Amino acid sequence: MPDIELLLTLMTIATVAGWVDAIAGGGGVIILPSLLMAGLPPLQALATNKLQASFGSGTATLNFLRQGQLNWRGAMLAVACTFIGAACGTHAVRWLPREALNTLIPMLLIGLALFLLFGTRNIQVARSPRLSNAAFALLVGSSIGFYDGFFGRGTGTFFAVAHMMLRGQSMVTATANTKLLNFTSNLAALLFFMFSGQVQWIIGLTMAVGQILGAWIGSTM
Repeated sequence: MPDIELLLTLMTIATVAGWVDAIAGGGGVIILPSLLMAGLPPLQALATNKLQASFGSGTATLNFLRQGQLNWRGAMLAVACTFIGAACGTHAVRWLPREALNTLIPMLLIGLALFLLFGTRNIQVARSPRLSNAAFALLVGSSIGFYDGFFGRGTGTFFAVAHMMLRGQSMVTATANTKLLNFTSNLAALLFFMFSGQVQWIIGLTMAVGQILGAWIGSTM
């Protein structure tokens, strides 16, 4: 049973991460190191992150839908491809030895931090879609979905950038569609992690309270 101080600290961190994630994605960059520093093994940290992130991305999705920013009917093929990709990625990461994850996760976090710092400065919104809806779903939904199931940090940013550069969507529309796909991949990964018994429920549900609050504020802004 984690102590109250740790739970309150993680809930506060989750609130900030949910706010960041609803605006521009990348909230997982804050969450995963926090869970690792709290003492969770890598696979439990990945699984518990999916639990709390599902509440944040779900809340943001509902809020964007309420605001009329989300065309969920047109995104159903991307949702299906993202779900399948995330399920495959989660299945793959479960087979990696703990020692491999201990080495791989810090390297991925450093690489992602460098991308977020330097790689997103010159993003140009496409004037017209460069990929059809079906091609986007198959290529982007499946691949980023796999990444999210396998590792998942920065998934929201990758989805948002892809929507802007390949589908010609504005920042707000891209973020709204991103939250739907992010929720899909989070839910798919969570279902697989649940069956493997890796989710730390007390920590994850406590952080979910912060995620809901942060995601609602961020998606409203």
